[in-house]
Amino acid sequence: MTTIKDSVHDHISVDGVAADLLDTGPVQRLRRIAQLGTVKLVYPSANHTRFEHSLGVYHLADRALSSLGVGGVEAERVRAAALLHDIGHAPFSHNVEELLHRHTGLYHDDVSDLLVDTEVGDVLLAHDLDPERVAGLIAGEGQYGQLVSGELDVDRMDYLVRDAHHTGVPYGTIDHERLIRELTFADGELVLDEGNVQTAESLLMARALMTPTVYAHPVARISKGMLRRATERLIATPDIDAGQVRRMDDYDLICALRMTPETEEFARRYDRRDLYKRAVWAEYDDTPDRLREADHDTVRDLESDIAGRADVSPSEVVVDVPPEPSMTESTSEVLVNGEVRRLGDHSPLVTGLRTAQERQWRMGVYTVADATDRVGKAATDVLGLDIDGTLVSDVRRRVHATLDEFEGGE
Repeated sequence: MTTIKDSVHDHISVDGVAADLLDTGPVQRLRRIAQLGTVKLVYPSANHTRFEHSLGVYHLADRALSSLGVGGVEAERVRAAALLHDIGHAPFSHNVEELLHRHTGLYHDDVSDLLVDTEVGDVLLAHDLDPERVAGLIAGEGQYGQLVSGELDVDRMDYLVRDAHHTGVPYGTIDHERLIRELTFADGELVLDEGNVQTAESLLMARALMTPTVYAHPVARISKGMLRRATERLIATPDIDAGQVRRMDDYDLICALRMTPETEEFARRYDRRDLYKRAVWAEYDDTPDRLREADHDTVRDLESDIAGRADVSPSEVVVDVPPEPSMTESTSEVLVNGEVRRLGDHSPLVTGLRTAQERQWRMGVYTVADATDRVGKAATDVLGLDIDGTLVSDVRRRVHATLDEFEGGE
């Protein structure tokens, strides 16, 4: 058994298959992948990694299994899946995941190729565990896969508390001990036991508050958009493809960006935190449906059109259209009077949070500091936004003044 001191859960005891997996290359690689990607450019203390998060998920999964009375080989499979659930992450966590998916067809939880006929797979087989079944649990398959990847999963419980701890933002603080203790199965579905509607709501609230404050902070979104653009240019070069980038760590990717002429300017800006500025920051109702639904190629064409009208390089315009507002946590299930109910159908809080989420949604256009006025006016025309250029310019000045002082982080 190995005992590890953790900043969130105090001491974590690791034994069995998890102890043997710890020192494999793919697990150790997670030490070099930031949990929150470019969010550390906003919150300087957010330097925690996917490695420590994976340990936390393993710890909570072990606690949940004990509470649920699950043991034997099934429990070992779940523990292995919990520790390994993030080994498919690309550099900077989720920041370039959609880009790489377009090229590889793989998301971070598609890990069969990393578990079968590999160093990790050999460890699993030595413990009589089928790598394919462990990969299925990581993807959320089956009854026990819900513990690793579902609406009440231990992954979410750890990252909310851990991200709150390391950013200093208190909104992710949840009663994860009660959540673990109150988990149960009803007809094969992972639910919270009777009397836990508020417990489920607390998880929903934490995620709803952490998203605009941390995960979708404006500076984090700008840096993420710039990183995606630079990585896209990197894999368009002949020497590096998307599959190689997927297996890099943060340091590998930054070094590759520094050493590639097409991307060295981004690396310089990233190193100095010299980020693009917001030229447009448009609300949901001001953004046309066709733009919210635009695919990658359409967005690139729009960026080129905006750049041409504003007389800047296409590489200096980033159109950032976030996904439609969604609240998957509202599908969490809880027992009420002996009946399994979806939280979204039972809790009036969900309606209010959905409304707040839509009002917080913003479409952004980013560019170099000295071109924000020109790009803002061009973007308003090209994108068909329901705002005028003067308003864009005024809003831009106000938000930059706020960011220069303080906006939740740097």
